[in-house]
Amino acid sequence: MTLERNELVEHLKIEWKRLWQDRLDDKVRAEGIAMEDYRVLFVEKGTVINATRDFKALNFKEVLEQNQIENPEKFLPSSPHVGGWSKFIKTSIYVANQNRHNSALRYVEPQREKQQTKKGGRGWLHK
Repeated sequence: MTLERNELVEHLKIEWKRLWQDRLDDKVRAEGIAMEDYRVLFVEKGTVINATRDFKALNFKEVLEQNQIENPEKFLPSSPHVGGWSKFIKTSIYVANQNRHNSALRYVEPQREKQQTKKGGRGWLHK
């Protein structure tokens, strides 16, 4: 049962990638259109899959739910805001590098005594 479910999810992922790679981009209307029928994804040929205005984007989680996959979150990568390697890198490593960079910016050179300017600051002009 789980082997069949994993194979179905892998097939859905392949179809999902193919849907987004083979779309037709209409630059005049600023939308992406499906070029073929994707029955497992419940997308027909000519369906708008990506647009800039007033559009509900396709969601892979909804496709998994329509195919009656239990626990669809298990098959989706976690958001970087929730956790995972991306969040670890952003919070730990990137912040440490920024602190090191900021300490170099905080260094202030000691002030030297200014010398008296020649000709009262007018430069070397001879008048």
